[in-house]
Amino acid sequence: MSERLQPGDTAPAFTLPDADGNDVSLAGHKGRKVIVYFYPAALTPGCTKQACDFTDNLDVLASAGYDVIGVSPDKPEKLAKFRDKENLKVTLVGDPDKTVIEAYGAYGEKMNYGKTYLGVIRSTVIVDEDGKIERAFYNVKATGHVAKIIKDLGI
Repeated sequence: MSERLQPGDTAPAFTLPDADGNDVSLAGHKGRKVIVYFYPAALTPGCTKQACDFTDNLDVLASAGYDVIGVSPDKPEKLAKFRDKENLKVTLVGDPDKTVIEAYGAYGEKMNYGKTYLGVIRSTVIVDEDGKIERAFYNVKATGHVAKIIKDLGI
């Protein structure tokens, strides 16, 4: 189980393939604020709702200076299918070996129907222009979380 990030921590650097197989790195967003959100699996109901919420609010977030990157353990092919099926506009990247997911504290014990297992913990980390953690939310709900972020950030 990985350590959760705290405000003021340096955001772990990453470079991961997007839905088209192109590399996306956190460093490529330096000078902008970045909302990095972690979700368990593309093409599932909760993750679809969350990705659609981010897409629906992308203009609001972008005009406030935020870029959005969604990270899951899916391969680029599945991310492309997810993006195309749901008309998603957010950048989706895949972390099949879960290295980045673990570095951000978004992997660990979960409970579902009374069973405990290891998996991706739905989480959102907000990185400031200098690459520091501004806020970190863990065990978030798929529904209503984007509205809460917008409210918390005063957008």
